[in-house]
Amino acid sequence: MKPIVNQRRLSEELEALSRFSGAAAPAVTRVVFSEQDLRARAWLKELCSNAGLEVREDAVGNTFARWHGSDPRAAAVGTGSHIDAIPHSGRYDGTVGVLGGLEAIRALKESGFHLRRSLELLLFTSEEPTRFGIGCLGSRLLSGALSPSVDASLTDEDRRSLREVRSNAGFTGTLDSVALPAGYYDAFVELHIEQGPILEQREIPLGVVTAIAAPASLRIDIEGQGGHAGAVLMPSRHDAFLAAAEIALALESIARRTGAIDSVATIGVCDIFPRAINSIPSRVHMEADIRDIDADRRDAMIRRLEDACTDIALSRGVSIAIEFINRDMPAKCDERIVETIAAVCDASGFAYARMVSRAYHDSLFMSRICPTAMLFIPCRAGVSHRPDEYASADAIAQGSLVLAGTMAMLAS
Repeated sequence: MKPIVNQRRLSEELEALSRFSGAAAPAVTRVVFSEQDLRARAWLKELCSNAGLEVREDAVGNTFARWHGSDPRAAAVGTGSHIDAIPHSGRYDGTVGVLGGLEAIRALKESGFHLRRSLELLLFTSEEPTRFGIGCLGSRLLSGALSPSVDASLTDEDRRSLREVRSNAGFTGTLDSVALPAGYYDAFVELHIEQGPILEQREIPLGVVTAIAAPASLRIDIEGQGGHAGAVLMPSRHDAFLAAAEIALALESIARRTGAIDSVATIGVCDIFPRAINSIPSRVHMEADIRDIDADRRDAMIRRLEDACTDIALSRGVSIAIEFINRDMPAKCDERIVETIAAVCDASGFAYARMVSRAYHDSLFMSRICPTAMLFIPCRAGVSHRPDEYASADAIAQGSLVLAGTMAMLAS
């Protein structure tokens, strides 16, 4: 019983999903709970129902599509990812893991495979932080990593709470009900594009992920003194933006000095007030992302940044406040699942590389509640979160085939 992936069907479905977008092709914009997101969800649920899967949703919109195994008491084997997309991004991030996961399950069903454990496709709500400022919202709640109290405290840019937005989208009930019970999954495997260039550069078709890096996300607020750009002399200035510039350069230096290639740091937001060409900036709001697969090394970078901010505040006569948005722990992938993926690759004659994921994914939080691993396929030039993001149909089909074989072994 060798599963056969329907590559044409999978490619057509990825194309169809990309059309649920608030941006013109080839860009994709699909913010969680937007009209485009809700229409895409309805379409996906119909695909799952047509495949004979039992579909349910929880209070935050995480969607589960199950093929029941012969042993209803046995914990399931799960797969899945997300379909929400940041503004003007591409069509493959997350969606390959959802539609590729669905195709893997269909391939097993259509091959006549008999399983003991149930197989379940999981669509995570809001992996991207676009709407509520925090990534992996659905998987954080599923794993118990996020308190249900965020229902009131998380708001979008229109100051609407998560409770209001999800209720308007048709997802009701309390968030207390979202966390999965202990032992719900025996294993979870996520298929994803690499979002980096290593597989393509090394001409290796598959990546077996052994560890997932985790970010600390920080807000940095700087208060200086504004004034007329011509009237305030340079010795008298307390320019908030120049302090921000020093912080950004200090953070770059801190990440480079760890000596580890997996240490990275980014200032992705820098808002200046009053934003006038002839006015000295009096306030700056920045947001930083600091990540590593080693938690101690990551936290050491944070401490060095805090020390640098103290020195910069003193030297420039400004005040600097740091607030953590999240500070997540990296994850090690489950060795049993890693070896199962490797065995399927070997049996299929597919080359693979063991590698780390420098981007973080919903699997990071699933690893807190069940054995978890990831499978990567190459993406052209490592480009992601852009309209020119691309993974070939052959690569997607190959990843889906290995995923099917992996789930078959884990569910038997």
